[in-house]
Amino acid sequence: VQLQASGGGLVQAGGSLRISCVASEDIANRYTMNWFRQAPGKEREFVAGVSRTGSIEYGDSVKGRFAISRDSALNTVYLQMNNLEPEDTGVYYCAADRIGYSSSYYRAHGMAYWGQGTQVTVSS
Repeated sequence: VQLQASGGGLVQAGGSLRISCVASEDIANRYTMNWFRQAPGKEREFVAGVSRTGSIEYGDSVKGRFAISRDSALNTVYLQMNNLEPEDTGVYYCAADRIGYSSSYYRAHGMAYWGQGTQVTVSS
């Protein structure tokens, strides 16, 4: 599967942004869909994931502010980001897997498919 992320941009702290990731094939019941981010000089960090059946996991730093959703009819996953902070700045990557959708799974097994990133910059 190929993944194409879009929707990044520059936003002020406290603002909101929604980014999207379109898959090249049907994702319904086939792939977990995930978002990661990477800030300069830092490791790639799990942000959110949704399982094939709709279960959701979030990274600790975004709980209560970010929301992941998927539209299987459009082969698209979204990340709604609210109350953004400068620490949220980074390149956001979409990833798909057959099984995993959590930080612990990623650390143990990685993710099978990656898209290119979209830059999100939060100004203070």
